[in-house]
Amino acid sequence: MESESIYYKDYLGLNNILSSQHPRSFEDGNSPAHDEMLFIVIHQAFELWFKQILFELQYVQSVFGQQKINDNTEEMNLVLHRLQRISKIMDLLNQQVGILDTMTPLDFLEFRNLLTPASGFQSVQFRLIEARLGLDLDHRHQSSYYKRTNAGGFNPGDFETIQQAEKDLSLLKLINQWLERLPFFEDEYWASYQPTYPKEKSQPFWSDYSQIYREGLNEYEKSKLADFNFLFFDEVVPGISADDLNKLQQLRGSLSPGALRAALFIMLYRDFPFFQNSFRILDTLVEIDNRLAGWRHAHYRMVRRMIGMRVGTGNTSGAGYLEGAAAKNYIFRDIAGLSTFLIERKKLPKLPVELIRKLSFAE
Repeated sequence: MESESIYYKDYLGLNNILSSQHPRSFEDGNSPAHDEMLFIVIHQAFELWFKQILFELQYVQSVFGQQKINDNTEEMNLVLHRLQRISKIMDLLNQQVGILDTMTPLDFLEFRNLLTPASGFQSVQFRLIEARLGLDLDHRHQSSYYKRTNAGGFNPGDFETIQQAEKDLSLLKLINQWLERLPFFEDEYWASYQPTYPKEKSQPFWSDYSQIYREGLNEYEKSKLADFNFLFFDEVVPGISADDLNKLQQLRGSLSPGALRAALFIMLYRDFPFFQNSFRILDTLVEIDNRLAGWRHAHYRMVRRMIGMRVGTGNTSGAGYLEGAAAKNYIFRDIAGLSTFLIERKKLPKLPVELIRKLSFAE
């Protein structure tokens, strides 16, 4: 049976999309505000791109959620490709904020009060992106804002949707599991390794690495060795003061010591074929985090320009809230912070031949 031909606007649902702009200022009894149409179209475009980001994340999470992951597969290539797509979309979103800059504060005031108590804060899709990436509700800036179900907050159904997303395994937690499963510190790969320094750690490579790292620190950086031992091995100096221990504990992020060791090892030996995709995935996650920070900062700058320090339409502190969120709401900061613990490439310990074969895809 011959299929019915499809028409362009029907395939894209343009009748629904292009008839979904309803500026309130154009309703009877109000004074038409020309720029309200721009405001609506921009935010609808944001939501369409948020939908695409969530679609890409669904695939990425499905791959990392598998019981066994083979890093040398088409799936992992697609994971990298789709994470890079998310990063590009975030770039575009940051550019689209600039289009709102063509609206002046006086233009916005012509219709702003008609929005109350609706607010971009109530974007469920953006909150789902944050949750599915790994930003926990209780670790967000002004976390109490997210628990409101009164005017300006979420309706009960949307609040439940966001809470459910936060109960699921986020991409950050799946990345932690993936890194912990990397097998490259099993004894079979280190039989011929020749350590340079006395054994201080349970694995000879890390004994050597910690000594080389220590020697590379200048006099102002000596405290970083304590950070390294705590974050990567959960070790603290005997007799450490309560204040110093508290400072160390504040450094602890979401990745386990084992996952951090694997991520650092990937970063150090990223030139080996086996690690190239893995390194790019980690690097792209940091890039996405930076794009999100750029989005929050651009939003803060735009709101500060439009309303100064007035209260937001959703009854948040407006620009003040956005400024704090831009500074605090990072998700992959553990990965970004790995550069603190790098050593010079020329000083990297030489890997044993058994492991080199594995990392080079050699038989």
